[in-house]
Amino acid sequence: MISKKEHLFTVFYNLIKIKGECSCEILSECGLLDITVKQIGYLRAIDGNEQVTFSKLAKITKNSKPTITEMINKFVKFECVYREKCPDDGRIIYIRLTEKGQMIARSEENSLMKVIEKMVDLLNEKEIGTLIEILEKLR
Repeated sequence: MISKKEHLFTVFYNLIKIKGECSCEILSECGLLDITVKQIGYLRAIDGNEQVTFSKLAKITKNSKPTITEMINKFVKFECVYREKCPDDGRIIYIRLTEKGQMIARSEENSLMKVIEKMVDLLNEKEIGTLIEILEKLR
């Protein structure tokens, strides 16, 4: 007979697998299945900060400016970001996400929402309440 820990492992493994499939689906829609976790992290950093410049992104990600420049050039080719001159000071260049870049940066949250939507479709109100109550204990 399977132990409770093994059963929980299997259940959570399947849940994580479903979330991973949803993430792959989102990245596939963007045409970037081979994007790395590190690259997604850079896009998330841009998404999570306002007025991101090359210097600011280098500081946030703890990288050199040449590394950031190379990465941003790659993201421009992927159509994930674009450069925008500051209207007040033309020497300042902001890094902005395209819609595609936002989808990738937010893919983890979006895939989690897809999993939650599947749960809501499959569970009744009482089961959802019980699940919330149980998961809140994990804080």
